Amino acid sequence: MSFTCFAALDWSGARRANGIAIAVCAPGKGAPRLVPPPDRRRWSRLQALEWVSGLVARERALVGFDFAFSLPFVLARRYFPQPEPSVRDLWALVDGVGGEAPDLWGGGFADDLRYAPDFWRSGPQPRAYLDPHRATDLACRTAGLGSPQSPYKLIGAKQVGLGALAGMRVLHRLQDAAAVWPFGEPGGRSALVEIYPRLFLRKAGAGNAKIRDWGDLKDALAALGSRSPRAGDRPPTDHDTDALVSAAGLRGLAAEERVWDAPRHDKDALRREGWIFGVPRP
Repeated sequence: MSFTCFAALDWSGARRANGIAIAVCAPGKGAPRLVPPPDRRRWSRLQALEWVSGLVARERALVGFDFAFSLPFVLARRYFPQPEPSVRDLWALVDGVGGEAPDLWGGGFADDLRYAPDFWRSGPQPRAYLDPHRATDLACRTAGLGSPQSPYKLIGAKQVGLGALAGMRVLHRLQDAAAVWPFGEPGGRSALVEIYPRLFLRKAGAGNAKIRDWGDLKDALAALGSRSPRAGDRPPTDHDTDALVSAAGLRGLAAEERVWDAPRHDKDALRREGWIFGVPRP
């Protein structure tokens, strides 16, 4: 598929968002670049939402977000009275329960007494905790591209649940501005896709290591067929490099039809659970 711009967002689910990084690149092999936040200090989720809204309005952009677009529906389907809820019902529910939490924080959903028992929120693993995963998470592991955590796990350095819940509030607001894949096909529109930076880092030969050095970043981008940005005055953060590598990785994968086809025969992925961009069909 043809896009005029590729963007990747390294995300944050913290109550006060920290570590959000945005990188963009054009078609071809040019170096991706970081987009500075409006206040030159840090991105808020609302600022990132506004930036993406502007981008998809003026470009045919492929935008990757580093958060799970849905919860595993083995549990989440219980939250709805209708027999066939969709992911859009989930986004609306998470956003509605989130209420007036500052900067689209998503933790209010996991704190709500109706849903809190499904989450591992603190201390040792609860006896009743199921650690459910989506089909795409398991396919990612099978392909050797990383081991995504369950969004129901809210404990530990690798937890992704709070970022996912905050992200669902963002998708609820963006769903009419661009196609949210694989729930909708891009056609001639911009598209929003779920990314997992570890997938791109592994494809670039970085394995499980974080990149915090300009030289290592140059090597990783070269492995993805991309030039590298000029080294800055300070070492890049791993948030910066995750965004830069992911933007270049998105550009490289976008033209591969098999990537878009991967979830096509999984009805649950297409309607409810989504798919990580670049994870092959099992």
